[in-house]
Amino acid sequence: MTEAAIRLNDVRKQFGNTEIIRGVTLDIVKGERHAIIGPNGAGKTTLFNLISGRFPITSGEISLNGQRIDALPPHLIKRRGLSRSFQITSIYPRLSTFENLRCALLWNQGYKYSFWHTLSRQKELNAAAEHLLEEINLTARRDVPAGLLAYAEQRALEIGMTVAGDATVILLDEPTAGMSHSETDYAVALIHRMTEGRTLLMVEHDMKVVFDLANTISVVVYGQVIASGKPTEIRANRAVQEAYLGALEA
Repeated sequence: MTEAAIRLNDVRKQFGNTEIIRGVTLDIVKGERHAIIGPNGAGKTTLFNLISGRFPITSGEISLNGQRIDALPPHLIKRRGLSRSFQITSIYPRLSTFENLRCALLWNQGYKYSFWHTLSRQKELNAAAEHLLEEINLTARRDVPAGLLAYAEQRALEIGMTVAGDATVILLDEPTAGMSHSETDYAVALIHRMTEGRTLLMVEHDMKVVFDLANTISVVVYGQVIASGKPTEIRANRAVQEAYLGALEA
């Protein structure tokens, strides 16, 4: 039996009397790249918010590496090895590219709530940030305020911040949204490289990106998973084609 990095068991979410997530049961296997797709309003981002602790579940169970996390706040879930990005780029715009990465590494490097360290003197921390800067190909933009980076560079920075430290499970919410074709190709290569050896769960609308990255795809429609399987199986699934308006047709 394959081991699940994330396990959802009959997960439901209501806002008032409206049920948005309607009994999702799904395993995200350790080490796989798993994409969640579906039409707008299907509940994909809500599902991400439940897994990462931003929203409480109404009922069901969510586990991370065999331990329940559905009652934990986001920062404690992150400390257990799950990190996520957002649809809207989430960076510190006034800090430099390097400083953003260094901030993302602080807790993992053991600094926690320390007020007496001068960060510029912390050799291991700074070396880790420099290495991460090189991995996301932004060394030339090291000292540029993050808010002045080009959009694709900001997304690359956010991916770097998301995988900083020892996160073993990465959630990316529409990582290539708003990018040109060349920027998307660059982002896909970056995600491939940065998530190597980790579990990736992503929401993505660009079907080329989905088929380039994912080895498993789950389709969510009206808050329910209607199909889950390998990309070739999903592409050929009649119910998926009907529900998703032919978007997966070759």
